[in-house]
Amino acid sequence: MAGNSQRRGATRKAGSKKGATVGSGGQRRRALEGRGPTPKAEDRTYHPAHKKKAAAEKATTPARTAGTRPAGARTPSRTSAPKGPRSGATTEVIAGRNSVLEALRAGIPVSALYLSARLEADERTREIVGIAADARYPLLEVGKPELDRLTDGSVHQGVALAVPPYAYADTDDLLDAAAATGRPPLLVALDGVTDPRNLGAVLRSAGAFGAHGVVVPERRAAGVTASAWKVSAGAAARVPVAQVTNLARSLEELREAGLFVVGLDAGGDVPLAELPFAGDPLVLVVGSEGKGLSRLVRDRCDAVASIPIASAVESLNAGVAGGIALYEVARQRTATAGA
Repeated sequence: MAGNSQRRGATRKAGSKKGATVGSGGQRRRALEGRGPTPKAEDRTYHPAHKKKAAAEKATTPARTAGTRPAGARTPSRTSAPKGPRSGATTEVIAGRNSVLEALRAGIPVSALYLSARLEADERTREIVGIAADARYPLLEVGKPELDRLTDGSVHQGVALAVPPYAYADTDDLLDAAAATGRPPLLVALDGVTDPRNLGAVLRSAGAFGAHGVVVPERRAAGVTASAWKVSAGAAARVPVAQVTNLARSLEELREAGLFVVGLDAGGDVPLAELPFAGDPLVLVVGSEGKGLSRLVRDRCDAVASIPIASAVESLNAGVAGGIALYEVARQRTATAGA
């Protein structure tokens, strides 16, 4: 209103003027400074990696175990839906109730025991849980799909055992084990056997017929894997396996130690029933099914024996041949001892 001295006019407020503020140079410089190194993804709470890490830590936290167990047994820790060893890991997984039970009875090192969430309990599973409880092994409950993945689709019967890599012995350990029994040493050497199931079968026969150990080459040969454990039905926990760099040289060293070396080959010099040196310190060498004994190994043999078979069958696999030969040695030793 004209003449109204009370009306407030359009005045600029203090500090509202556009443009740089006096003394703002330091602020601008601070804005250009870095904020330091970027935190790791798992340390950023909003990042998916942080959530995965938190979930993994929660999964490994011991929880209360439910289920049947022997009276007085301590309860092992159990988690739900854990992740097993990743592909490429050095951990081996033993599958099957008999194999797992034999391994636990032998007291081998254990990383974790896996049980199916809907496991049908029997005497074996109750003993498995009891041993695991007493030893305080981690007991992990998983679903069948996860257990199938852990065991690579093998028959696991709802039970699997994760174990560290197999600890191989050396030939001196095998000879010491034989000396402790007071019986002549009996070893089995495998030449070029690449199927771990054959190794497992030989281990099973070795345990059944009193052999003191098995010798395998380090390269181009089967090692003690989960497949060998499975076929051995737990014998891999009782029969030591020595891994050597050069089998021919190791056989020569065993000969110098007083053992006789007898190879098994289809074109052998003597039939198995006339196997020489059965009652003496002995190494039985079993070749591969296809190639048989290699030349260098055959040259180290004191004798080569053959197993008579029907002409329609070309050869026996290493597991069967080793079992037959070990039985014959055990039979001759028993007959000699009873004479």
